[in-house]
Amino acid sequence: MNSPLWSDGAQKERWLFVPEGKKIGVKPDGDFDVPPGSVAVKTFSIGGKKIESPTLGGTMTAAPRLRLGNRQPIDRHGAAEPLALPAHHLVTHGVVVGMTGSGKTGLVLVTIEEALRCGVPVLAIDVKGDLPNLLLAYPSFSAEPLLRWVEGVLSPNEQGPAEEVARALAAERQQALTAWGVGEPALAAYRAGIDVRVLTPGSSAGEPLHVLSALERRSARWDHDPESARASLSAAVSLVLRLVGRDPDPAGSKEHVLLSVLAERRLRAGSAAELASLLADLTSSPIDIVGALPLESFLPKSERRSLAAALNTLLASPTFASWRTGATLDVDAWLTPKGGRTPAVIVSVAHLDDDERALVLGVLLEEVLSWVRAQPGSKRLQSLVAFDEVYGFLPPHPANPPTKHAIVALMKQARAFGVGVLLATQNPMDLDYRALSNAGLWCVGRLQTDADRERVVEGLAGDTRGKEQTAARALGNVVKKLAPRWFVLRDAQAQAAPGLLQPRYAMSFLRGPMTRSELVAARKEFAGVAERDVTLASDRVAASGGR
Repeated sequence: MNSPLWSDGAQKERWLFVPEGKKIGVKPDGDFDVPPGSVAVKTFSIGGKKIESPTLGGTMTAAPRLRLGNRQPIDRHGAAEPLALPAHHLVTHGVVVGMTGSGKTGLVLVTIEEALRCGVPVLAIDVKGDLPNLLLAYPSFSAEPLLRWVEGVLSPNEQGPAEEVARALAAERQQALTAWGVGEPALAAYRAGIDVRVLTPGSSAGEPLHVLSALERRSARWDHDPESARASLSAAVSLVLRLVGRDPDPAGSKEHVLLSVLAERRLRAGSAAELASLLADLTSSPIDIVGALPLESFLPKSERRSLAAALNTLLASPTFASWRTGATLDVDAWLTPKGGRTPAVIVSVAHLDDDERALVLGVLLEEVLSWVRAQPGSKRLQSLVAFDEVYGFLPPHPANPPTKHAIVALMKQARAFGVGVLLATQNPMDLDYRALSNAGLWCVGRLQTDADRERVVEGLAGDTRGKEQTAARALGNVVKKLAPRWFVLRDAQAQAAPGLLQPRYAMSFLRGPMTRSELVAARKEFAGVAERDVTLASDRVAASGGR
């Protein structure tokens, strides 16, 4: 922005009052520890006349914190203390690594819950089917809502009446959460303040997602941010070309260039660019020149007809039809709070095969990248993008799936816009650790093999030398001895050595991966049936002061 500010040329004085006998300290995580009663004043004067004096009085507002669990010295010599991670530490991104049973997904869910409690919108990418458990944010310790999930959580050796099992599960949940200082009023406040939405591309178990929205539904961005709209269009065209077995490269593919030119012509004119319309444009082109070449020289008519035939086959596919219906791919609209609730949007691809997941998530992540680049700059955590499980989507060079470019770009650029990225995996071998070197927060849990541990330690050490590299490698011995639900925590922004993290118990009931019918039921329950419980339980918040 290059417009003048009203305070340009003003004299600015800053004052900080600290109550007598008090002092400002520095917490272990690097944040200032400002005593209650402190006051900050900033005075603007022009020509010797004071024109504004903003004041922050009483207890100075602290940065929001994520209460993830307890922290303990890495040698376990010393008592465990509550960990309140400053939310802005996630602006430099985070990585969670741990084998099956390590508690990795639980830690991801707790981090998402804490972000939502701080009013930070979350976009979560769900590959395994666990993240829709966020729908099961019951506002009380009642056993009744757990009855539906009894069968799915019992082990083969466990038996008993469903009501009895549900009561046992409810008692366990109450005991665990109470031990972490989370009571029913806190549960009710959390449930009343969030809006969880599950999108399932190609399926009606959640909300279907129109993955070609950038093509077939015109975005208002063409009127005010054409660069961002063009990037989304390019990703959609690449998806179409991959589906018909053509070169999807935006810079090197003639098919990509021509489809993009034809689509943008329609979108800039105010209409959508549906595939059927583009098919007609290929066979009877409305343009004569592409770049500086005649259309026939750029892409002969025979090749255009071949591409049109391939697109027609794709259009006729019943399976593909399910990808072209449902919610519009609009990250900005998804993450905009409505009705005072903080949105958590889960895009679940657990039901798709590996190739379909890569294609859909490639388009989604490119859309996320375009959205991020359109945000104002910020050093605070404004939004969080969580990805569980990232294995196969960020492999080392030379592998280059459709998802890799956007993830690498997000790890490098999103921090400037206040957007944090949290990546989780149980398969640490096949990851691009050069991209992950941009992450400032690492949580490393139990790993299955020596090779896994060595690979993670190698990634933590990176290109460092001397003491830092030795310290990183020493963590390997600690990781080897970790118990379930314990993690080695390394926070680059904290002025503290790596420690041990024990995540708190999740407020959401962790049912595990849901079947299609269970997801449908959970969505309906979240949207309607549980509203009565939220209203009743919210009354307890006022009575207890929100504890």
